[in-house]
Amino acid sequence: MPRPKTGDKRAAILHAATETIAEHGIGASTSSVAKAAKVAEGSLFRYFPDKDNLLNELYVELKLDMRRSMIEDFPLTGSLRKRIQHIWNSYVNWGIQSPAKRKAMTQLTVSDRITDQSRLEGQEGFEEASKAMQQLVAQGKLSGLPPSFASDLLLAMAETTMASMAANPAHAEHYRTAGFGAFWSAAAKK
Repeated sequence: MPRPKTGDKRAAILHAATETIAEHGIGASTSSVAKAAKVAEGSLFRYFPDKDNLLNELYVELKLDMRRSMIEDFPLTGSLRKRIQHIWNSYVNWGIQSPAKRKAMTQLTVSDRITDQSRLEGQEGFEEASKAMQQLVAQGKLSGLPPSFASDLLLAMAETTMASMAANPAHAEHYRTAGFGAFWSAAAKK
């Protein structure tokens, strides 16, 4: 791969950081990111003053990418089940289509290097999905628990579903449907 043009360096660095973190974790060095991006390490620091800045910008960038997937065709007036299923399918589709992004996001989400400000920025645009999750908690079996518990449960079950889909592509749709059915059964009222 040739070196990226000046205007593409930031995007190349973020892409390389995604791949490098997915493979080696948050502890991956900036020199390994720069090498993967085919830029000098000094160039990396022109765009990102330090590693924490790179990690936080990558976190926000990945959340924006996920959000684009989730808000597309969101059924604003659909039933609660339809809205929750859209959230499920959007996340699973995003994760299956972008496994490195999903792995990097998983690691960034639990990192104490991600600032509260970045986490707030990352939540922007997820308001309708958040409302649906709040409604699910208020009306379902998880009543009394924080909506974040329902979201974490959805993510954990979706991760399990994606692992099965990746291992058994011929049965991917069956796993996606069964995974959502299990989540809905665990969270919604009968």
